[in-house]
Amino acid sequence: MGMNPYFNQAVRSEQNLYEDITIEALEIYGQSVYYLPRTIVNENTIFGDDIPSSFGSAYKVSMYIENIEGFDGEGDLFTRFGVEIRDEATFIVARRRWDRMVKRFDAGITVERPKEGDLIYLPLSKKLFQIMHVEHEQPFYQLSNLPTYKMRCQLFEYNDEDLDTGIEDIDVIERDYAYTYELELNQNSPYIKIGNTATQTLGDGTIMTGEVSKWSDSDNILHLIHIGASDGNYHEFVTSQVVTVNDSDFTVLSVAEENKISANEQNDDFSTVSDDFLDFTENNPFGDPENS
Repeated sequence: MGMNPYFNQAVRSEQNLYEDITIEALEIYGQSVYYLPRTIVNENTIFGDDIPSSFGSAYKVSMYIENIEGFDGEGDLFTRFGVEIRDEATFIVARRRWDRMVKRFDAGITVERPKEGDLIYLPLSKKLFQIMHVEHEQPFYQLSNLPTYKMRCQLFEYNDEDLDTGIEDIDVIERDYAYTYELELNQNSPYIKIGNTATQTLGDGTIMTGEVSKWSDSDNILHLIHIGASDGNYHEFVTSQVVTVNDSDFTVLSVAEENKISANEQNDDFSTVSDDFLDFTENNPFGDPENS
């Protein structure tokens, strides 16, 4: 015997009511977060990775954090190689809200749902989380409808990605931790701004480009990030040649490099945290305690 013909789970008005109640609950108990769509720059077709990914926009949307007692995952993991923070979180967003607040305003989004690899910035903890998996069938077809997306995320570790979202709390991550070239110029200029593009033509015709992250007018030091060359190979900025910024030419007096990415490595805390965790007076602090 089939379904009762007088009852139908797929009544549109009831589906809309259920979805409205879900959205209201998410906005009452949720958090305002920023959704950052990922743009593939140079995908490695062998490993399926794209280290120089860019995130050029951020959209504010309400999401519910399913974790009620703290972040999931392995937490603070102490290993012989350092300390790693492996926080995980599950975010729930209403489909209608994601469509109207994210997809509607981003012409680059070609999928119908949040995408693995995109980022979520949580202002509450000032952390970025990377979407690892999107569950789009929970709760499972209540009223023959799927009103939400459930996104399982891991703590994102910055690795020289391009962040130009217009949200200062997010973009500052790039300026603080991107690999930086420091060029000493021959003169000062009030027209150099953060976000300008600096170019230098090498002797073989290769054009070097970089994004201005900081201009120090006290010592004429130009800080450049996201360095690239027109031929796709590795090159460095050179001294005694002209660099052009904002249609003005300057002579490079010296070039230095600063690896700020290492300051963001989680095992950088190992040297201080280990003071209370390991006893380095032992012959093997990573093994079994010595017999007394």
